[in-house]
Amino acid sequence: MKRIAFPVAVSVFAAACLWAPAEAGAQRLSFIRDAEIENTIRTYAAPLFQAAGLEPSDVRIYLVNDRSLNAFVAGGQRLFINTGLIMRSKHAGQVIGVIAHETGHIAGGHLSRLHAAIANSTAQSILALVIGAAAAIGTGRGDVGAAIVAGGQSMGLRSFLHYNRTQESAADQAALRFLDATGQSSRGLLEFMELLGAQDLLSADRQDPYLRTHPLSRERVDAVQAHLSRSPNRDKAQPARIQELHRRMLAKLYAFLEPVPRTLRRYADSDTGLAARYARAIAYYRKPDLGKALPLIDGLIAERPEDPYFHELKGQMLFENGRAAEALKPYETAVRLLPRSPLLRRGLAQVQLELGDPALIEPAIRNLRAAVQRDAEAPFTWRQLAIAYGRRGDMGMSAVALAEEALLKGDARQARYHAGKAGKLLPRGSIGWLQAQDILQAAKKKE
Repeated sequence: MKRIAFPVAVSVFAAACLWAPAEAGAQRLSFIRDAEIENTIRTYAAPLFQAAGLEPSDVRIYLVNDRSLNAFVAGGQRLFINTGLIMRSKHAGQVIGVIAHETGHIAGGHLSRLHAAIANSTAQSILALVIGAAAAIGTGRGDVGAAIVAGGQSMGLRSFLHYNRTQESAADQAALRFLDATGQSSRGLLEFMELLGAQDLLSADRQDPYLRTHPLSRERVDAVQAHLSRSPNRDKAQPARIQELHRRMLAKLYAFLEPVPRTLRRYADSDTGLAARYARAIAYYRKPDLGKALPLIDGLIAERPEDPYFHELKGQMLFENGRAAEALKPYETAVRLLPRSPLLRRGLAQVQLELGDPALIEPAIRNLRAAVQRDAEAPFTWRQLAIAYGRRGDMGMSAVALAEEALLKGDARQARYHAGKAGKLLPRGSIGWLQAQDILQAAKKKE
């Protein structure tokens, strides 16, 4: 999975390799970017969004690489979920319960004024706000958070992401409606609340942030228990497909985020299940020991030849070990099986560019353009597109892509520089020229 450094040490990791470490001494908080995990969470969430009257494609979901148990809504229809919450879940229903609750906050417009104020911010900027807000909550000083986020500007972060009990109860009731409407049990939501309740006796600095921003009361727990007791879905298990998706997601997160020896102990050779073999393949790849990793992933591909994520992982294993020519076919297969995935498209384009074959430049550009059309907030994709345009000799469009990258990374000065350069190189009135003008305007607003 790839990790890209951003201002305030926000980083992204996608696919399956690590690079570009954050600045030394910076607070390390990152986004997880992985096509399989993102699609799993969206599979959980889409029915709930529809039940809430939301268009699923309008709600952006971000996975935050943090061990603490937390999830929050910010910047309008943007849902952030910590990996710690996913990895501590016992089954899919618990994560689905949390998503249902957060969907209740979106549908209810809670914190709408604050969220509207940052609606045009990038996800990286929002996460930076959360870093500052966490400091403010922990110290009781709103000015501390404001100083971290905006260099001393007053932003009133004391109440950032903090819901009152009325809003929490309203979100609970909405969550129960959404779960009922989708034929799902609310037991997972109740179990999550009980997990939070076990932290009541801990000091505030030891509690997970979810409890600090989502106040829990006995009345809320009782209300969910009462609903569960009379719900026709109370003992309804998640479908086998959802259960497998969850096992795979947990195995993948564990194998990428935990030390390799710990993964190999948890998913020992004696466990021949699909998720365990998946975890071992990733662990051996990270070790690195391709002599053990490749046979495992090849076995999974033989068992599930239409699974794009197994082909993606094989391609990543080979690419990250200097075997780009061999990585091309697995990535091409992954994209053929899941052509709408921006992350798979970007992975294939990166291999195409690495090979240095002039015949692959145009396919790489097509893949990268398809990726940014579906995910315009990924700076690394814009950087790759700038490289591809540059190799084609199209320096105007290369400058546009660099300007987009700089804007997403919060560097307004660089964004203006590259957009200005693009404006001089591209025909006036062309699509690229108009894009450059939009970037110039956006950069001026950020200065």
